[in-house]
Amino acid sequence: MTGIDTYELVWLVIGLLVAGGITGMLAGLFGVGGGTVAVPILYELFRYLGVPEDVRMQLCIGTSLAIIVPTSIRSFYSHRSKGAIDLALLQSWAIPIIIGVVLGAMIARFAPAELFKIIFVVVAGFTAIRLLFGKENWHLGEVYPNKIIVKLVGGVIGVLASLMGIGGGQLSTLFMTFYKRPIHEAVATSSGVGVLISIPGALGYIYAGWPTAALYPDVAALQPPMTLGYVSLVGFLLFIPTSIYMAPVGAKLAHSLSRRKLEMAFGLFLSAICLRFLYSIFF
Repeated sequence: MTGIDTYELVWLVIGLLVAGGITGMLAGLFGVGGGTVAVPILYELFRYLGVPEDVRMQLCIGTSLAIIVPTSIRSFYSHRSKGAIDLALLQSWAIPIIIGVVLGAMIARFAPAELFKIIFVVVAGFTAIRLLFGKENWHLGEVYPNKIIVKLVGGVIGVLASLMGIGGGQLSTLFMTFYKRPIHEAVATSSGVGVLISIPGALGYIYAGWPTAALYPDVAALQPPMTLGYVSLVGFLLFIPTSIYMAPVGAKLAHSLSRRKLEMAFGLFLSAICLRFLYSIFF
């Protein structure tokens, strides 16, 4: 059905299970859903499965959002048990983020694949610069702006995360650290943002990609039950076991690192992913 050699398929499955473990650990360590790891790996999986370039990136992002659902939930409860989450901010973001995610899924139905990569590089690159080179005076204040602005920020986070296939952790972390919130609190709160983004995001990409199966009837990887809309059940099922297992490990590690070490690790991680996407855009 897939046209993949058995030997290659075995290594592909092993690779996806390992990637799932890395995704889960990063979800706990950085408060992100792990989409920045899942998307490029899924891209290779769908290339093997013969998914056309026109819809491959959208399928990666939709599947990534589905994968983020259990990892972000597990990460959220791990951080909540340590009492580090800003629940008030999370509650004020809830509705705006969901609205933003739905809007992003609607855009994904018509947007070209390059748009998703460009948005990721711009947002993640800025975040990496802030974490790696930011000075103590790189702040907007010590108190969050008024409620309307905070809600607008939540909506923007929802749109961008939906188009990037991420849990929104790097965006919410950036916002919180600009207002002098401790990095551990920002990372912990971001795990809750991942929950708010991933569930409506995955459902939105199922809807956005629903006509795709009919447009490519000869591509088995795009047909139910292997895929629903822009969510691949194959990728989802292979990532889940190890990603759920490793999420608490990452959360525990996050609370054992100093503020600066955690910022440096997150910044270097985002820089590496930006370089990878820039390479794919130009080469």
